[in-house]
Amino acid sequence: QVQLVESGGGLVQPGGSLRLSCAASTTIFSTYSMAWYRQAPGKHRELVASITSGGKINYVDSVKGRFTISRDNAKNTVYLQMNSLKPEETAVYYCNADRSWVLGTDNYWGQGTQVTVSS
Repeated sequence: QVQLVESGGGLVQPGGSLRLSCAASTTIFSTYSMAWYRQAPGKHRELVASITSGGKINYVDSVKGRFTISRDNAKNTVYLQMNSLKPEETAVYYCNADRSWVLGTDNYWGQGTQVTVSS
């Protein structure tokens, strides 16, 4: 079982920045693909950004050029730098860890961190 603990959420004004962190309790963090999702009230959870174990990165179109996902395998941590935040990006942001191996797939979620973009 892997525990994911997010931090870094909070209240920020439109146009502001936040950096989310997600620390994983596993010694094989480097083998996991990591991702950030978000869920706004009344909406489905959506993928925001992902980074594979090999470093391949993908973003949802709406955040390209403003958000940056990165990972530090030595610290078992994935980050999401969010710039130029918009009010409609107010949501709970979740960290996800996923890996496929010979015996199946492991998938874990964090508890989420609230991001509120408001003046």
